[in-house]
Amino acid sequence: MSSTLLDAPASAVASSTPKTGPHLSYDETEFRECFHKQPFLIQHSLCDHPLFELERLLQLARDLPENHIEYNAGNLPLTVEQALTPRNGLSVEETIRRIESCKSWMVLKWVHHDPAYARLLEECLEQIRPLTEPICPGMRFAQAYIFLTSPGSVTPYHIDPEHNFLLQIRGSKTIHQFNGSDPDVLSSVDLERFYAGRVRNLEFREEFRQKSWVYNLEPGQGLHFPVTYPHYVQNGDGISVSFSITFRTPDLDKRRMVHQFNAGLRRWGVTPRPIFQSPLSDLFKYQAVRVGTKLSNLVRRNED
Repeated sequence: MSSTLLDAPASAVASSTPKTGPHLSYDETEFRECFHKQPFLIQHSLCDHPLFELERLLQLARDLPENHIEYNAGNLPLTVEQALTPRNGLSVEETIRRIESCKSWMVLKWVHHDPAYARLLEECLEQIRPLTEPICPGMRFAQAYIFLTSPGSVTPYHIDPEHNFLLQIRGSKTIHQFNGSDPDVLSSVDLERFYAGRVRNLEFREEFRQKSWVYNLEPGQGLHFPVTYPHYVQNGDGISVSFSITFRTPDLDKRRMVHQFNAGLRRWGVTPRPIFQSPLSDLFKYQAVRVGTKLSNLVRRNED
């Protein structure tokens, strides 16, 4: 299953005419075949965009609320508990200014709260919406993130809950991505823990390595990450800046609620039927969690 830019997935080889827009370009046939199923590369023209210059990123970091910024030491193993990730001892501004030498990893979260980044996010998503809607309809909750990483930094093995395209702006990184539909790589228990407790980081096992897709992402390239496909990232020899454009769809809410229901059953000592094995069972679990959440919210409002 391993693939690189020189050994791309088979669906990437049989290409049609590339679709080019103001920011993104991609092969439409490959997009339709791979979206939500496996990673694939796209191209972008954002490397020289003024929103990604250092001083603009510093201003963005100053304007963002404190809980919109996460950063830590970048010299990490592939497996690490999220709560135990070491800080780097620097301020946000010091980390950005010294990113070349401070061996750190930083993400500016939800940068679309800044109107300029919101416009850029929407412009990018407008280009891909015609292709994503027939596959996963109902694009919503669009969000954008900016990652800044020092040379050689590592992002530990983890999963994310959104449809995601990571656009490499500056520097390079090697991304190892794994098939989230393979139960030997990502179990039902892993997914239940993730959706019930937001446990993002996973345990990496060496036998996984030969199952990965491997992409050496360079400036001007972007990579699709299907929802909850495990991955880890090794930064290259220079500073890396990446722009992540994400969104969710209604089917992901159902997926989340079924896993949350199953996590509750497991806490009671019951081994639940995995998701997608019974549409009727999945529908019952989804409705149960949905109604329970609404009732809980109503009770809290009345107590207030």
